[in-house]
Amino acid sequence: MYSETDDVIRALAENAEGVCRAYLPAGRREGSYWIVGDLQNNPGRSLFVRLTGPASGPGAAGKFTDGATGEHGDLLDIIRERTGISRFPDLLAEARAHLGRPQPVLPDAQMPNKAKAPGGTPAAAARLFAAAVPVAGTLADTYLRSRGLSQGGTMRALRFHPKCWHRDEGQTRSVPRLALIAAVTDEAGALQGVHRTWLARDGQGKAAVETQRRAMGHLLGNAVRLTPHDDILVVGEGIETMLSLVEAVPGLPVWAALSSGHLGAVLLPESLQRLYIAIDRDLAGQRAAERLSARATEVGIAVRVVEPRLGDFNDDLRANGKKALRQHLAGQIGPEDWHRLTG
Repeated sequence: MYSETDDVIRALAENAEGVCRAYLPAGRREGSYWIVGDLQNNPGRSLFVRLTGPASGPGAAGKFTDGATGEHGDLLDIIRERTGISRFPDLLAEARAHLGRPQPVLPDAQMPNKAKAPGGTPAAAARLFAAAVPVAGTLADTYLRSRGLSQGGTMRALRFHPKCWHRDEGQTRSVPRLALIAAVTDEAGALQGVHRTWLARDGQGKAAVETQRRAMGHLLGNAVRLTPHDDILVVGEGIETMLSLVEAVPGLPVWAALSSGHLGAVLLPESLQRLYIAIDRDLAGQRAAERLSARATEVGIAVRVVEPRLGDFNDDLRANGKKALRQHLAGQIGPEDWHRLTG
């Protein structure tokens, strides 16, 4: 049976390089792949889009994977992330326009939809964040507490959205789902992007979908500033990981960079004297810490790397509790900051 959606997806895949050049122009072709930093079109080598291959199935043209975040999808996902278009009919219209195809003729009585403002930008991220509500007392609070995190409701950088659009690979329609929304801000405190974590209907975990997290806006160099920094700062990857440190040591200023790739590139405050890099126990986290450490050391910032016992600090918190995590951190924090352990 003929499906216009399948036809558009096939046509996009046949013109995969053209789609990438239009929507991810910061990347470049290398062999059979288009390589770029991420879905926000930042420079780098984390996201790979396959330019050649069969029309469907394993190795299909137009499929992408982000090695830093684990995100994957197709060219329609890329167009949606780069434009911020959430309604599927509008997304198909954008794809048709890129392919140079005519739009379907509407009946005389039907008015065409107004053009949407560009999305996938700081402005689109700001609209989404403004539409969300504070975490305290919501199902996002339920989710965080299920991870042993009781301080999420006090964080201005975190919000809850009861109907945040989501679409997995292969789906033709977006579905509204519960989501934890995190503000990604720059050094001046301006919102540059948001990070979405889709949640189960009861809040007791993440949604049972393939892609549980996505970011939009400008992430490179920026972070989720969970607590204000002073002369020291602790930077790590995940939101839950960094909230775990707040749980154990409330006196530590913490930021979440959201991925190992962004951890290595986060821009540090000029007033910073000491930097703690909270890594996950994997090779990507170690390499990101090396990059960030080298940059901090060059400008005279003292650096220490703090490591979890298990995979990440949220694993430690849930397995061993606050007191054990605080004791573990005490052996890694410099003497000049020991007072924060009891603050």
